[in-house]
Amino acid sequence: MLEVRREGAVAVIAMDRHEKRNSINADVCRALREAFEEQVATLDTEDPVRVIMFTGNGTAFSAGADLGGGVYSEEFYDQHERLLRTMESIPIPVVAAVNGPAVGAGVQLALAADLRVMDSQAFLAVPVVKVGLALDWWTVQRASAVIGGGHARTLLYSAQPVDASFCERVGFANKIGDATEAMAYCQELATFAPLSLQHIKGVINDDLARADHDPAREELQRKAWYSDDASEFRIARQEKRMPKFTGK
Repeated sequence: MLEVRREGAVAVIAMDRHEKRNSINADVCRALREAFEEQVATLDTEDPVRVIMFTGNGTAFSAGADLGGGVYSEEFYDQHERLLRTMESIPIPVVAAVNGPAVGAGVQLALAADLRVMDSQAFLAVPVVKVGLALDWWTVQRASAVIGGGHARTLLYSAQPVDASFCERVGFANKIGDATEAMAYCQELATFAPLSLQHIKGVINDDLARADHDPAREELQRKAWYSDDASEFRIARQEKRMPKFTGK
């Protein structure tokens, strides 16, 4: 499910579900959150982790939610949100090495990182409007903060894939490079003053994306997640046809 290793002061956390293109479910989210928390525990030791490189083994970063793995349950909803919050809040900088396609929840994972190194052949897609679901408030605000409101609208409204050059141009990708270059980027960060990095992370993330949720917005998201349209997408997928959404 996961591979966790150390390369000096850099910890590598890699999703390792080749057969599922690193798609995630509640168990994966829980395991990832625990892996991130374990790295924080090293800060009180003589050999602390300074940077976390987060990636996917194989050809994909993450194909998103595992649609056959119980992701329409409350458990996935809660575990996924806890994972994103953990990535954002831990004091160690997280660099997402986006080594291949990142789709849906895979894009959310990359957004939760502090920095992103993207392979030149990688792309992003957020097809929620095609499957009858809704993104959480944090993700929409985070996307707007990282790439700007206009570009966030392009990514979220169109549901079309965007390539690495677009991602670099709008600020999603801080660097274009392969896994070797991503590691070199992380190793350089690991030489910088840890408290300075922690302060920068804390201040940058102390924005509206962390504000208390509006209950009405929260209810709107849950309404979409458990809607008839979401069920219609699952049925249409099984029947290999286009879904017919009704807005219910």
